[in-house]
Amino acid sequence: MTSKKVLLAAPRGYCAGVDRAVVTVVKALDLYGPPVYVRKEIVHNRHVVTTLEQRGAIFVDETSEVPEGSVVVFSAHGVSPQVHAEAAERELKTIDATCPLVTKVHNEAKRFAAEGYQILLIGHDGHEEVEGTMGEAPDSITLVEHPDDADRVELDPDKPTAWLSQTTLSVDETMATVDRLRQRLPLLVDPPSDDICYATQNRQLAVKQIAPGCDVLIVVGSGNSSNSVRLAEVGLEAGAAAAYRVDGAGELQDEWFESAAVVGLTSGASVPEELVTGVLEWLAERGFGDVEIAVAAEEKLTFALPPELRRDLKAAGKV
Repeated sequence: MTSKKVLLAAPRGYCAGVDRAVVTVVKALDLYGPPVYVRKEIVHNRHVVTTLEQRGAIFVDETSEVPEGSVVVFSAHGVSPQVHAEAAERELKTIDATCPLVTKVHNEAKRFAAEGYQILLIGHDGHEEVEGTMGEAPDSITLVEHPDDADRVELDPDKPTAWLSQTTLSVDETMATVDRLRQRLPLLVDPPSDDICYATQNRQLAVKQIAPGCDVLIVVGSGNSSNSVRLAEVGLEAGAAAAYRVDGAGELQDEWFESAAVVGLTSGASVPEELVTGVLEWLAERGFGDVEIAVAAEEKLTFALPPELRRDLKAAGKV
């Protein structure tokens, strides 16, 4: 009888930016009391959003839905200057939980635009992070979604051109797009540092490490989580025989594992570890009790809470 086992990828789950954003909402609820409004999902995970709703957070799509004078938290994905202006008009108390790595991309966009560059932003149309970044310099930024778009994008030949990217993309696909752009634009300027975040890269690296030996790869993460969706794609490209993205153990199907001996398991950067634990328990009940941890990188980065929240916590003696 073939031995069954799970290859558990590390690192996985919460990154520093997600942890900071979720803790921001929790501490805001504790400090100001509910309701605390959150523009968009604080992170792209249904379980996290539901848990925070139960504590008194109210999630809205637009700032206009927040009652004047209320507390509103901006999500980890970032917002445009227009959203900040709308919040100021409504006299909202804003707490900006934008991931510092997304803020870095915003700053790069502003600097390139100020220096007269036309900017090619590699990312997914409609994603909150892309909308926020494009809002920093809407007249200078053109979105490039796929490598094939590199041949079609319209550019001013007399202006210098730089590229930036959404932080949660597939590293390989992003560089394939950049390579295509560079064939057309040999003088294309790179961002001063890699835009794809360390956590996205590390989770993809871990999946690439385990995928060749997996009969089935399970990625825990919500469907609107870009980095979770990319993990499943990266796993298939790296050699996993099959890959499935699930929100949690409740979405697993027995038939996926009927002929499997090795199951790979990872989770997106916005996924709490309790959801991974639930999948491990489900698998153990079906004979996959042997768990081998595959470590691809170590992560020690942490981010301080937003300064406006830190100030109020200190004034309340809760630091």
